Amino acid sequence: MTNMFLAFILFISACSTSGKKDSETTMDSTYYRNKILIVYLSRTNNTKVIAEIIHQKVGGTLVPLKLEKPYPENYQATVQQVVTENETGYLPPLKTKIDSIQNYDIVFLGFPTWDMKMPPPMKSFLHQYDLSGKTVIPFNTNAGYGTGSGFQTVKELCPNSKVLEGFEIKGGVERDGIFLSIKNERRTEAERKVQQWLKKIGLIKETP
Repeated sequence: MTNMFLAFILFISACSTSGKKDSETTMDSTYYRNKILIVYLSRTNNTKVIAEIIHQKVGGTLVPLKLEKPYPENYQATVQQVVTENETGYLPPLKTKIDSIQNYDIVFLGFPTWDMKMPPPMKSFLHQYDLSGKTVIPFNTNAGYGTGSGFQTVKELCPNSKVLEGFEIKGGVERDGIFLSIKNERRTEAERKVQQWLKKIGLIKETP
């Protein structure tokens, strides 16, 4: 069903862009754009920037993950808390609530790399909401060390979903006092890379 849905999206996109001057088609139909959910966790706002770029390209509903009890502002205190949560398997309660998750067919999951793993709040989300039968698409920002086990964890926690190729890009390095780094020229470059990735996974289609 999901494969048919994606194929139909691309067909509708191609048909609905006749007369456009640009060489790309996206999911213009309000109906299909409303079938997309973009959930993200962002501490230094770099993952937020990528989520916003994706939203600009494909539409959908943009939802930031918020905790009932936010992490400390102090970086080292947060690091220690996350290490403990990972060791114990603790899942922090979410303040964010998503109504009618069943109405979405495509779910983007955005998160930074923490402790070379998926952050505990995103694990909370994936334990709380059943994404079976949906297309799940991860995206990640990190300090230059990659996604760690984050994308693999998406597959493990979404065993009944179709998980597409994820996107990752270097963001800030909070440890070194570098916070929002995907801005100005780097944001322009990020937009180009996100667009290439969305084309590759079939969410944006180039016209002949």
